[in-house]
Amino acid sequence: MKNLFDEVKINNLTIKNRFARSATWENMTDNGKINQKLFDLYEELAKGEIGLIITGYANIVKEEQPNPGMFGIYDDSFISGYKELCNRVHKYNSKIILQVAYGGTKTKYNVGERKIYAPSNISELSTGTTGTPMTKEDINYIVRAFGRSARRAKESGFDGIEIHGAHTYLINQFLSPYYNQRTDEYGGSLENRMRFLIEIYTAMRNETDIDYPILLKLTASDFFNGGLTFKETRKIAQEMEKLGIDAIEISGNIHGKGEALIGHEFEGYKIQKEAYFGEFSKIVAKDLKIPVITVGGIKNYKTADEILNSSNISMFGLSRPLLTEPHLIKRWKEGNIKKVKCVRCSKCRTPKGNYCVIFNR
Repeated sequence: MKNLFDEVKINNLTIKNRFARSATWENMTDNGKINQKLFDLYEELAKGEIGLIITGYANIVKEEQPNPGMFGIYDDSFISGYKELCNRVHKYNSKIILQVAYGGTKTKYNVGERKIYAPSNISELSTGTTGTPMTKEDINYIVRAFGRSARRAKESGFDGIEIHGAHTYLINQFLSPYYNQRTDEYGGSLENRMRFLIEIYTAMRNETDIDYPILLKLTASDFFNGGLTFKETRKIAQEMEKLGIDAIEISGNIHGKGEALIGHEFEGYKIQKEAYFGEFSKIVAKDLKIPVITVGGIKNYKTADEILNSSNISMFGLSRPLLTEPHLIKRWKEGNIKKVKCVRCSKCRTPKGNYCVIFNR
């Protein structure tokens, strides 16, 4: 019988348990730079016995900032601060991975003040923002930026890097037939729609080495007609495993409508009330040999334990519960397995930073 406190291997990285803090935007940086508040926040998570911390995503080019207070990784000036961050986390035998993304049109922040890239001239459904269709030169520029972000992550001491290919960010839009209506080699067939992602992964691998963990976050489905299907996501995951990606995290594009979509069925699989994307993750984990992380709506230790022992899923990602209880995993490890305190009110996004306003005032 598998245990939630078993070790997990991602490439050559050993993680002390099966719990991950999934990427969480904190809205606390100083122009993208790490500061004392964030040092303390991440060190507290590590003290709380979390096996793997995935950072809030970092923008890979200076001009593209879809959210205030987010991390940056677009030049070498970030490296020294991240070295200290990694050292603080490593003191407690937790591992830390940098998530990187190009947010694209999934934003309402400073729209009109900057050029925002997109695969095609299609507005993002939840924001209404429209971007500039990318030329081949634009694509090469962003691919190179992703590659350099991996080199900087490794030099900073991060234990790996995660490509954000979900949540209607730029990579997800290239994968989606709804957002990607290109007629060149980057559009049309799934093979073509994957080309941008594959070029990004290849650039990142070339800037690091075969032993450096590179993870990929994918959306299970776009969950609307004409969008990326779960069947296509399964194929993407299988192809990326063949290329050498080290782990897959399964999430979803639900445009803030998670509660409304619970119980709805897509391609024969339901969005669950707890572990929203668990059914989709189980199928992907069955397809692959590399670790699969499921994220979304996990409230109970027993739920994670049941999923672990009825599937090939390797890890469980949590976000909002750890804003409420940064020592949640330590509590569970010590035998107090009551469900999370987080009531999922989604009031944790504030202008002063993202934190629990109910229990941690």
